[in-house]
Order: sequence, then structure tokens, then C-alpha cells
Amino acid sequence: MRIVESHPPQYRPLAVVGAACGLRQGEIFGLAEEDIDFDEMVIHVRRQVKKLGRDFVFALPKNDTERDVPMSEGAGLVLQEHIAAVRPRPYTLPWEKLGGRPRTVNLLFRWTDDKHIRARTYDEMVWKAALAEAGVIPMPTKDARGRRQYKTARDAGMHALRHYYASITLADGVNIKELAEYLGHGDPGFTLRLYTHMLPSSHERARKAVDSRLSRLFSVTAHGAVTEPAPNDPRSTSGSRTTSQVLQPPE
Repeated sequence: MRIVESHPPQYRPLAVVGAACGLRQGEIFGLAEEDIDFDEMVIHVRRQVKKLGRDFVFALPKNDTERDVPMSEGAGLVLQEHIAAVRPRPYTLPWEKLGGRPRTVNLLFRWTDDKHIRARTYDEMVWKAALAEAGVIPMPTKDARGRRQYKTARDAGMHALRHYYASITLADGVNIKELAEYLGHGDPGFTLRLYTHMLPSSHERARKAVDSRLSRLFSVTAHGAVTEPAPNDPRSTSGSRTTSQVLQPPE
């Protein structure tokens, strides 16, 4: 995926998590080393970095629900290499509210000032630059003060990685209920409405199902054999197989 590849190396693992695990932006920014379970190959989504006014807190993910997301071998390798390179250190923010009890985790991703990553800063300095590098949006112009100016659509945010995750998992057979759990949607019906256009064609699924279950039958008929004579056919014998016998699923 060109957008991920266009990220600077230090932030590429962050984009990998978005594309390969479908986490929300704030959940990625709040991800900690202790959330990565390399034994079970899952990511425990336990918190997000949330902005309250001009300040930030750690908070539960959207809908106040933790969840587990399966981690592919490729994503696991990227995160192992990232952890070995940056050696995550403790980072503290208030929990849920500005005066909340401090919560400390070994934060995976940090900005150049060694603090947590802020969404607006990441969007302007990294995400939009990656979009331009990948050819999704035009290269930036500069304003009178020499600041880069990007032209982007409202649907060109980091959420695109989450949609990408949904599209590839649905295409390879993950069902709507499972996807809803991985994305943290409280209602699978919402997931279905959001991604119904990404579901594989029902016609193609039906064709594959029939060909898979009746492959032996089709192989016989294709060679000119008669599986069952008609009831009034003089060739009919007492040893003829019934329709239900002929149509048994292959073992």
C-alpha cells in the first residue's frame, strides 16, 4: 500500500497498525507495548489518546469497550522490530478526565518532542505528506509564510486505513459479525450498512459454493455418465441410486 510505504520509517509501523489491524487513530496513538500479545498474536485495544479542550487524557476506546484484534504475522514482525528499535518507555496521562487518576503505560509511538502524537500534528506533518508522496493528492504549495498547504478532501483522513482493513478482510471471508468486533462497532448492523458495498458478490459466492459441493457430480456428468435414469426409463434397475444419495456432499 503506497500510503503506508510513503510514511517516514519511524512512523511506518503506526500506519501498518492502521492498515493491518483497523484501529482508530486515537487507539493507535494510545497503543502500549503491554497491549501487544505475541503469544496469542492479538492486540488488546484498551485505550485511546483523547483530546479534552487543549489537553489530552488516556480514555477507553470509543463506546467505552475494550476489544481484541487479531494480529497477522507480518504486522507482528513490524511491531517486534519497532519495539526493539525504540524501546518504549513509561508515559503518563490522566485517565478519562483532566483531573483523573494518572495512568502510565509504555507508549509505542511518540512525536519528536518525546510526547504522545497529536492527531492534528500527525495529519499535517505526516499523513498528508504521505498522501502526496503516494500520488493521492497534489504536492503542497506554500503560503506567504512558507508553510506547506495541502488540498485534501474530508474523506482523505487516516480513517482510510481502517476502511482498507475492512475491505481486505471482507474480501477474504471475514464475516460482518467478526469484523464488527474487530473494529469496535457495538452494532453489526452498522458495520453491514457501512461496508455492504465491499462484500463479495453473492452471485460469485453461490457459484463457488455449488462448484465446491458438487464437484464430484459435475466430474461424472461431464464425462457422459448418467447418474440416475428417469423413473420410466427401461434402463432403470433396482440398483439405481436415489437423488439424495447422488447429491451427498463430497467427503
